[in-house]
Amino acid sequence: MVDDRQRAVVTQRHGHILIVTINREGARNAVNAAVHSGIGNALEEAEADPEVRAVIITGAGDRSFCAGADLVAISRGEAIEPPDEVQRKWGFGGFASHPISKPVIAAVNGCAFGGGCELALAADIVVAAEHASFALPEVKVGLFAAAAGTFRIVRQLPHKIAMEHLLTGEPFDAATAYRYGFANRVVPLPELMPTALALAEKIAANAPLSVQGSKRMALGIRDGAVRSDASAWEQNALELGLLVRSEDAREGPRAFAEKRQPIWKAR
Repeated sequence: MVDDRQRAVVTQRHGHILIVTINREGARNAVNAAVHSGIGNALEEAEADPEVRAVIITGAGDRSFCAGADLVAISRGEAIEPPDEVQRKWGFGGFASHPISKPVIAAVNGCAFGGGCELALAADIVVAAEHASFALPEVKVGLFAAAAGTFRIVRQLPHKIAMEHLLTGEPFDAATAYRYGFANRVVPLPELMPTALALAEKIAANAPLSVQGSKRMALGIRDGAVRSDASAWEQNALELGLLVRSEDAREGPRAFAEKRQPIWKAR
């Protein structure tokens, strides 16, 4: 049996609630292939199990919910997606393009940067610790928020505010997230999981098929996909294809790993 301390993702049942914890505290809970598979498989488990009525996703420790993609791994040429084709279709972190009928709450216990912010954007409800912060800083490292961050943030924050954070890569704090309706609750860290669990239990007390049908209708989920997102994902793939072939896309992660300022060439 693998020790939970060695697992990239740990799951725990709390009544009708499935708690999914990214368990790479030493790497600021950054996403690698094991995290992608772990979250995605947990969501599949939740969707298939009629006893699971809500999911909470959080990170280990008290500093980071998820620091996004593991840029150090990328700089070494490692894949942060699993080789399995079905799992790859789940999108970043096994979640970005993997909508399920069961409500998902992000319990944000620290910084949610890059792909970590995109995981929060993919959640239905956000509960944040007071010290939590959010950012899409991909433009600072020669990438862009390609896990739906570009089109979800402009839906979930006021447009001009969203564009400022998207184009500058600068973070916003939990209080700002709450003020603009991105976070449902902001609480002291010790109250984070109790608050998330209380919300999940309120949901779980309702008729499960009614909750699931309500979520599918609200998001337009059909056959495991949000139909209205199809054209955005198509353009996303085109833009990403252009970007990943650029010198700047290679320079950004390399400079990050080498702890130096990147030298951009716009090519």
